[in-house]
Amino acid sequence: MKAHNNTLIDAIQGCPITHTPIWMMRQAGRYLPEYMKIREEVGSFMGMCTRPDIAAEITLQPLRRFPLDAVIIFSDILTVPDAMGLGLYFEENQGPLFKHPIRTERDIKQLEFDSPLSMEKLSYVMEAIKETKKRLEGAVPLIGFCGSPFTLACYMIEGSGSKRFIQTRRMMYSRLDLLHRLLSVLSQALISYLVGQVRAGANVVQIFDTWGGILSTPSFKTFSLAYTQEVMEGVRKALGESAPPIICFTKDAPLAWYKLYKESGASVIGVDWRHELSSVAEALPRMPLQGNSDPFLLLGDPEAIRARAREILDQVPADTPHIFNLGHGIDRETPVEHVATLVDEVRRYSSGKKQQ
Repeated sequence: MKAHNNTLIDAIQGCPITHTPIWMMRQAGRYLPEYMKIREEVGSFMGMCTRPDIAAEITLQPLRRFPLDAVIIFSDILTVPDAMGLGLYFEENQGPLFKHPIRTERDIKQLEFDSPLSMEKLSYVMEAIKETKKRLEGAVPLIGFCGSPFTLACYMIEGSGSKRFIQTRRMMYSRLDLLHRLLSVLSQALISYLVGQVRAGANVVQIFDTWGGILSTPSFKTFSLAYTQEVMEGVRKALGESAPPIICFTKDAPLAWYKLYKESGASVIGVDWRHELSSVAEALPRMPLQGNSDPFLLLGDPEAIRARAREILDQVPADTPHIFNLGHGIDRETPVEHVATLVDEVRRYSSGKKQQ
């Protein structure tokens, strides 16, 4: 069933639209006082993720403030490795950590054994999607998501985020067989995970390849793109005609990688803020694009926000489907009123362009 505001999906499919659709990565998050109130009451990030009623409420918070064209389910890419038994926890000012990182053949064998059971441990995500759909009442599409196999592997091998990824690179160059086995386990788990999200009610899904940008182009093809493509193909095979549009986003990707994503079957390519959309659109005619304001623009002057929004919209050719987004997630220091300014300007200016 179509959403009352189906602009996002209509844009992806190349249908006529009245304005450029907009949603933002981390649009439900720490910059919102109502989010922080719930965070204080619940006490932990994962406590919010694992309670479907709370996750649904947080998902809908930004829609109550801004006329957005989609919501994205409140969750985390690391729920999958957590369900595999790695023991996810969060420390203030350290980010996500795992009690049991993956370093040896024995570790991976344990994952291979546990993987089919892991989806049962993620039922709270599916319940959160169902509850969100119920509360949405068809207002806008709901986006589901996962991390890419490579990005999840980085976290699982390092045991945390990293600036150097020493353990991951060590495995890449000394135990290639183990890395491929881990990526294969993850790709199969992510197929099941995304299929579950769509069956629960997600209308679109996004694959976040947060750490793919650390790789060379040959390594990106081998360790990131190949397994992301495996996930996309698996989802489409499982769901057939009901398969959703799939957005692929790699942070720090060079322009050449966007061409690879198009060839791999991505429905939409997410572009980070380091590129001009005009260059990407020229290289990939009529390919649906998502992006790409610098998220830190939202810390600046409201008129600068409006001006840059217009510049980005003007870069996109009329025959290129476009979803306005940030080039990464909203920063916690972002003033709420600046988000409102961006959404308002994208709506106002793009509506005028569509009427020309």
